[in-house]
Amino acid sequence: MSAKRLAVLGLMALMLGLGGCAAVYPPAPGEIEQFEPQYLIGPGDSVNIQVWRNPELSMVVIVRPDGKITTPLVEDVPATGRTPTQLAREIEKALAKYIQSPVVTVIVSGFVGPYSEQIRIVGEAARPQALTYKENMTVLDVMILVGGITDFADGNRASILRVAGGSTERLGVRLRDLLRRGDLSANVAMRPGDVLIIPQSFF
Repeated sequence: MSAKRLAVLGLMALMLGLGGCAAVYPPAPGEIEQFEPQYLIGPGDSVNIQVWRNPELSMVVIVRPDGKITTPLVEDVPATGRTPTQLAREIEKALAKYIQSPVVTVIVSGFVGPYSEQIRIVGEAARPQALTYKENMTVLDVMILVGGITDFADGNRASILRVAGGSTERLGVRLRDLLRRGDLSANVAMRPGDVLIIPQSFF
């Protein structure tokens, strides 16, 4: 048998092996340990600041790209990465220089959140994008929001990059089984900061 024919047969075997295999990473767990997600403010969030008995100091501001906000009497307060309650206490501390015993409430709307808490979908999704994490969000919820996978996606070789305990792990996800075969056992829980990677099929 010629060397050229052997090379062709070897390439075909490699492609069949790659195309037929499932995810090469440890499977993502269907459920994850219980945790209480706290919404953290991020750039672009709309923040409604209410100062009790001081309507002139109450206003709605947008968190700047640098993660800070400015309100009357309070300049350049870091907001990104803080909960609404934490931001309210920080503003109270700053206002205490000017008014006695300020009481501040912070209400967030137009949720964006910090980048580190967003879920990112890259690769062969119909609409790759970053999403704000919502409590009890699963990979099926994510797929609905991004319009599913493309015809060129190798869904069963998808993976999730997840930061846990200071280290990054890569977990396999069976998107094709979930979306094309309706196998709900392939639906897995998402965590804030997850990156879902959907590779392209080899053929």
